Amino acid sequence: MVGRARVAQTGAVSADAELDDVQAVRTLLGREPQAGFRVVVRDAAGSPVVIRNRPLLDDGTPMPTRYWLVDPALVRVVGTLEAAGGVDRAEADIDPGELEATHRRAAAERDAALPADHPGPVPSGGVGGTRTGVKCLHAHLAHLLAGHDDPVGVWTAERLELDVGRYRRESW
Repeated sequence: MVGRARVAQTGAVSADAELDDVQAVRTLLGREPQAGFRVVVRDAAGSPVVIRNRPLLDDGTPMPTRYWLVDPALVRVVGTLEAAGGVDRAEADIDPGELEATHRRAAAERDAALPADHPGPVPSGGVGGTRTGVKCLHAHLAHLLAGHDDPVGVWTAERLELDVGRYRRESW
């Protein structure tokens, strides 16, 4: 077992991620992670696909995006779908009530992870920090891959002909 990681730039201890995961995510993001996270979805080779962020950055700033897609191939194809008008199409295709319920569930899950004694501002919104509608297909797909009911994530996976069953969810 690899020891717990220290996030070098901020100096904060990442109590959730192992050192090899921090290094892998640092490379995938192209920057230092700004908060503690845990890899929650991996590909067949064991590489990180989705990370679950703590609800606050290391400096206490709210982090509304709980699930973050880090796999470069998926990031690229989802970006192409977004650039082709995917956000507007998904929002038009998904029942607004289902979408609102998804945002409520995502916010409740994230908010439950907030420290009870946190004195500062807290994240708001649902998936990707969105209060209404669809903001980011990446966040919705990450939310779905992490095991949550997300109709926009399903819509995105269908458009990409993505076999979501090929990814391995970590137990947590």
